[in-house]
Amino acid sequence: MDMVILEDWLEFALRWVHVITAIAWIGSSFYFIALDLGLRKSNDRRQKVHGEEWQVHGGGFYHIQKYLVAPGRLPPDLVWFKWESYSTWLSGFAMLILVYYMGAELYLIDPGVLDIPVWAGVAISLASLAFGWIAYDLICRSPFGRDNTRLMIGLYVILVAMAWGYAQVFSGRAALLHLGAFTATIMTANVFFIIIPNQKIVVADLIAGRTPDAKYGIIAKQRSTHNNYLTLPVIFLMLSNHYPLAFASPYNWVIASLVFLMGVTIRHFFNTMHARRGKPWWTWGLTAALFALIVWLSAIPAPEAAEDGEADSALQGAPARFAAAEGFEEVADIVMGRCSMCHAEEPGWEGIRVAPRGVVLDTPEAIARHARQIYIQAGVTNAMPPANLSFMEPEERAAIRAWFRAAEEG
Repeated sequence: MDMVILEDWLEFALRWVHVITAIAWIGSSFYFIALDLGLRKSNDRRQKVHGEEWQVHGGGFYHIQKYLVAPGRLPPDLVWFKWESYSTWLSGFAMLILVYYMGAELYLIDPGVLDIPVWAGVAISLASLAFGWIAYDLICRSPFGRDNTRLMIGLYVILVAMAWGYAQVFSGRAALLHLGAFTATIMTANVFFIIIPNQKIVVADLIAGRTPDAKYGIIAKQRSTHNNYLTLPVIFLMLSNHYPLAFASPYNWVIASLVFLMGVTIRHFFNTMHARRGKPWWTWGLTAALFALIVWLSAIPAPEAAEDGEADSALQGAPARFAAAEGFEEVADIVMGRCSMCHAEEPGWEGIRVAPRGVVLDTPEAIARHARQIYIQAGVTNAMPPANLSFMEPEERAAIRAWFRAAEEG
């Protein structure tokens, strides 16, 4: 079996797992936030019941109660919600390794942004994820973190700074993806290092017959609220790698910063509604205005780069091997003839303003750099051109396969 095909299926499988676990995590998180906000005061205060709610779903009725700190007696069966979060982060990190670290020359490093070796890009990536959690946690524990509003503003400033910083180091696609990973790491670390350990302290106190300290629940609730407001922007950033208008814009870091504000306005509407404090419809108008601003920013062309002499188009590593392989000239002609009307710096196909997924195939150098994608999309499968609009012939697809395999064997 072709290793490239196996690797592509491994990526698909990991992405599938990542999406499934993310749905489970986000679903349970949103449910419990809505439940907590919607609780009504209980008529029975003897058992220290803080609030309760009746719900109906799937033909059944549910009576849910929340205790002020904890029940007087620990139930024999206690369900923990943690693996949804852990599995989402682990599968996402595996995707980061497979796509962005192993494919760093194509997806992570952009010499036009910052010409650094692959090992340096991977090191910066890993260090930034660790820095995010450490900085955030220290701020939350400091006197600055005692005011929730001030804390959220401080966190937003950090996210904007990281958005700008990533855009100065990585490719546009990797910059937004890393901002999402940066935020998701904070969210999962909140669960792993704060929320679950605090709940375990409460459980241990109950088992030992001690009255749990309410502070552990308050701290966990603060971190859970942060996760609630960060969820929607993370989803946007993880999806952004499919949309060049977001990641390939010279203002991608500004777009990402505005998306975090959209996450706040959207969640504020639903959180307020679930708390039965009305429906602040103004948040919809503000969200639409922010999105319109994002669309406008994405349409601004990149400023012309100053010419510092002739650009270095020399190919190294894997791209050089594909450029030197037998059949490359024929394949380059095929791709530029069948694909470059869309996959170009200035696409000629009506209705396409930016090259799909940011993949430009209008030079031999670019074609060598995207050899693996060309092989999968147009050689092994008929995914490209879409609906075969440019009439790529079976013989041309065979030439692509032969060229790629010759380079791999060589």
